[in-house]
Amino acid sequence: MSRALRILVAAVVLFAGVISLSAAENAPLERGTAITDPDVLRKLDQSDTLTISRLLSPERNADFPLTTDLLFSSLPQLKDIPPAIDAEFDRYIAQHKAASPTETIGVGEGFDVHLFDRAVLKSRDTRFVLVGIVNRMDRAYVSQESCGEIRLIYRLARFDSIPDGAKTATRLPMTLNLVMKARDARQTDSNGKSITCAEVARRWLGNGDWQELIGSRFYPYDAMLDRIETNIQIAVAPKSTLHDFRADYLLKVFKYNHETKSFEESVLENQIDRDRILADDALRRDFKAWLLEPDHFREFDRGMILIPEKFLAKAAVAPTPAGLDASALQPEFGMMQGEGKGNDKGEPVFTDSDVVGALKQAAARGIAMENIRSIAGFQRRLNDVTCAGCHQTRGIGGFHFPGVDWLANKPSNSSIVPASPHFVGDQVRRRDILTAFAEDKRPDFSRGFAGRPQTRGSRELAGTEYEDGWGAHCSLQNAGSGPADKSFTSWTCAKGLTCQAASASSRIGMCFIKPR
Repeated sequence: MSRALRILVAAVVLFAGVISLSAAENAPLERGTAITDPDVLRKLDQSDTLTISRLLSPERNADFPLTTDLLFSSLPQLKDIPPAIDAEFDRYIAQHKAASPTETIGVGEGFDVHLFDRAVLKSRDTRFVLVGIVNRMDRAYVSQESCGEIRLIYRLARFDSIPDGAKTATRLPMTLNLVMKARDARQTDSNGKSITCAEVARRWLGNGDWQELIGSRFYPYDAMLDRIETNIQIAVAPKSTLHDFRADYLLKVFKYNHETKSFEESVLENQIDRDRILADDALRRDFKAWLLEPDHFREFDRGMILIPEKFLAKAAVAPTPAGLDASALQPEFGMMQGEGKGNDKGEPVFTDSDVVGALKQAAARGIAMENIRSIAGFQRRLNDVTCAGCHQTRGIGGFHFPGVDWLANKPSNSSIVPASPHFVGDQVRRRDILTAFAEDKRPDFSRGFAGRPQTRGSRELAGTEYEDGWGAHCSLQNAGSGPADKSFTSWTCAKGLTCQAASASSRIGMCFIKPR
């Protein structure tokens, strides 16, 4: 992708994000599925009600949030997180120096590549601020007993003193997600009645007492803890001639161990360890056989696949912008036929005939494919099923939820964007699943490609950038691009817009105003 085109794509993502909030204010798409009200979040944070320290240590006598220096030093559950992040930084720096020996990398303006300053994680002037609460009962297929997840999203912020004695707040490029179970089998309400999935969904949809369901008010107090997810803008390259305005985001996951009472480094769900698989012939064969098995292939198509840990990585770096063309910036690159020729990585994991054969086998078994109907559809799903690939798709930089900035002087200002187009566009599907739970019906947990939301028959997204409006991903059908790809034929543009190429070779374009 050319330098100019990278700038254009980045501008489209940012512009789409800016108009996202204004649309959400007129018709809040996140209603019932996320808490994004600045006043509510401010009260929950400043009262120490739903801070990290309160949820991890409910018996604390203090009623104020902990700064990061105290958070990581006084809460033993978090002891493994800083050294694991340090190790990833060391690997990243070593890899960068080996790949780009002419570029300098470090903390500060004097370097070609600017590193995130890890000193802020040991500072008395920084803390994690609650910037959103997200209902993810749409993930109940992972663990039916817990009815999915509730994610509390915190943004790192620095507080600086100014001459008049007040403090100014600056948001830093790191989020920490504390992921809780949506329910526990031992959980009861104030009347001693067991909490069901339907009850959790009803409270969220009706804006009832959802807060009572977060955290443990019963023994053991850590029963609801599941994991911590961190997302750090590890580096930006404003001066680099090699990396063209790129920013890299480091993704890590720490699973809670109820025996050791600590969060331990874990694999990222469905984050395919591309380099390790490509370097190991046996692992390559095993992965192909496992994924193309008909039942697994069906779950892969529906976006509900859970790939075994032996194929997964414990960290991911998501470069942005990654563009629409296949490139080494994307997590699956090199696994498909024709990708990465000459990179000494041997044969691809999946040939075109492998994918065509799997599609034919699915058809013979009567399996209706909802999304993957072509080789290009398979390649796209292989990317967006990963954490890094999803974060590269319609995100705000490498974030899907940078969070509500209630620290700002005017939190309702439309330039403050709490969530990405991908996040907002997925709310119709998530609310449909909550509604099914509330009505004691079996939910449809399937999801479409990350680049285009499932509408579930709703017209709520029609004409917006989330579905088919300005900047939406679409299927190129111009004569010069060959026949329309079967996986994306429904990706059309709203009235007055046309699908236009935004890359050199991709069959996926973007919806823009028709040229005169």
